[in-house]
Amino acid sequence: MDDSDKTKEQAAKLINDLQDINFVKIVVILFAAWLIIFLAQKLLPILARNGPSKLRLTILNVVPIVRLLAVSFAILRIFPIVFNVTFQNFLVIAGGASVAIGFAFKDYVSSLIAGVVATFERPYRPGDWVEIDGDYGEVKVVGMRALSLVTPSDDVITIPHKKLWEQNISNSNDGQRTLMCVTHFYLTPDHSPALVRDLLRVVAMTSAYLEYDKPVLVMLENQPWGTHYKVKAYPFDMRDQFAFVSDITVRGKAALAELGIEEAAVLAPLENASRTL
Repeated sequence: MDDSDKTKEQAAKLINDLQDINFVKIVVILFAAWLIIFLAQKLLPILARNGPSKLRLTILNVVPIVRLLAVSFAILRIFPIVFNVTFQNFLVIAGGASVAIGFAFKDYVSSLIAGVVATFERPYRPGDWVEIDGDYGEVKVVGMRALSLVTPSDDVITIPHKKLWEQNISNSNDGQRTLMCVTHFYLTPDHSPALVRDLLRVVAMTSAYLEYDKPVLVMLENQPWGTHYKVKAYPFDMRDQFAFVSDITVRGKAALAELGIEEAAVLAPLENASRTL
């Protein structure tokens, strides 16, 4: 028997005979895994949306874990049905598959591996507000290969997990139900800083969106054109972050105008109001 015949015989032993493969069982396993993932993706977000606010992120975080467990279960159950599982065969299959996958689906596999890492390290979770590669928004779905991000403009952005290896990931709330918002005011130098600081703090403290258990800070720094004020506070629900900043801005401007304090005519730098500075 020459080498080619030996190779063919070895390959034939890796896979069970077709009559020995229970295709019905394979279909049942795949359907069960799909059903579990489907129900988790549909029911858990509904439960999180209608349940207690403090449990919302915890429930959403279960979705990618259920998906990973369902896929792993299906693979582990189907593998011995199709393949003749021995230690030698496992090494042959793993070696051949790794080489083929490495060349053909390098980026895809990199995203899958990063997805598994993200499931356990949790640099982002469903419900988190993150910035990745310049895109900022709420994480809606954490899939096996990519995550879906919904921006404040209601755009849905799909980002592969392999960005985990390439980009810094900024997480504004890191699993918490609220995040720090920063509201900016740019004023001319002719005013009392202590008076304005106390005034802006009262404006933030009286907002209907405020989380009262978190601190409210008013920071200021001198600039050549006047004074830059930053009101740092937390909304009760991070989904209200933009309404919260708008509320402080509107009422803060009105309060400053009543005191005759003028805003500085300066082109302010573009800063995301929901970022922690």
